[in-house]
Amino acid sequence: MSARTDFQVQTDAAARSWLESHPAAERRVLAYAVKRCCGGRKICTVQVRNQSRRDDVSRHAAVVIDGRTELLIDPRAAARLPARFGLTVRGLGPLKHLDLVLDGGQWGRLLYD
Repeated sequence: MSARTDFQVQTDAAARSWLESHPAAERRVLAYAVKRCCGGRKICTVQVRNQSRRDDVSRHAAVVIDGRTELLIDPRAAARLPARFGLTVRGLGPLKHLDLVLDGGQWGRLLYD
């Protein structure tokens, strides 16, 4: 599966402010994880986080946000994401984090297809 590269990511004011106040030494990664639970069902999670040394980003799609921040998108998520999506900030206090802005159908396709 080759990574798509035609993504357009819009950031709202909260996301831009969060990115400016949380500079990253490495690039950010839109990580996609699939885990199996005890009943055999799969649980998919999506998280925007800083790149770690353990990440193999060789097949990730690189997207530039606002001309300066690079986001690497996991190829499994890239195959399911729409070409245009947004980033915003969700959570309270120290639990604030970057999150995707998708409608219900887009979330369903990303997590359950």
